Amino acid sequence: MTNFLPTLLLGIILGMRHATDADHVVAVTTIVTRQRRIVDAMRIGALWGVGHTLTILLVGSAIIVLKVVIPPRLGLAMEFAVAIMLIGLGAYNLFGGQRLAVGALSSVRPVLVGIVHGLAGSAAVALLVLATIPDPRWAAGYLLLFGGGTILGMMAITAAVAAPVSLTVARFTQLNRSLQLASGTLSVAFGLFLAAHIALVDGLFAAVPHWVPH
Repeated sequence: MTNFLPTLLLGIILGMRHATDADHVVAVTTIVTRQRRIVDAMRIGALWGVGHTLTILLVGSAIIVLKVVIPPRLGLAMEFAVAIMLIGLGAYNLFGGQRLAVGALSSVRPVLVGIVHGLAGSAAVALLVLATIPDPRWAAGYLLLFGGGTILGMMAITAAVAAPVSLTVARFTQLNRSLQLASGTLSVAFGLFLAAHIALVDGLFAAVPHWVPH
């Protein structure tokens, strides 16, 4: 038991670091720039982390416990879904005006975004855990702590992103809108880059796709 404790604690730290991956930051930034308050932005970060953790646990546990093998084309398709999602989020910021998502939509959207990101990253996390923790029960515990660290890390990131937005939304409407446009443009550009790389370099639509979980 004690042999695995340092590894489990490391899961929290790596989860927080995982939250800083470029595609994660771009996605939540695109959503957060529409929030007026830091606390609302942190809630979005937490909801994104919940969605992400859910799929990490489900898919990761299936890989660890049931020895499920994800085919390369399916793995690439999950990553391609992230690229399409980034393009969609960016386009909404660019062409969706200044409407704020309210009610159930404001809660559902970050969870769904987190779920898609979790699908794309679950294989790599599970394979890493499987290589270091052979016991399925401890491996599942690691995934849970990893998810908790991801939630904390994303809450910190969204708070940092939302700070300038909350300061400019009331007095500097044009500047706030510029931040939304900038985040939307970045999201679309990054999504297009990922989509092109997955389709052309990794060969999603080729006869023999090349996929390395990361």
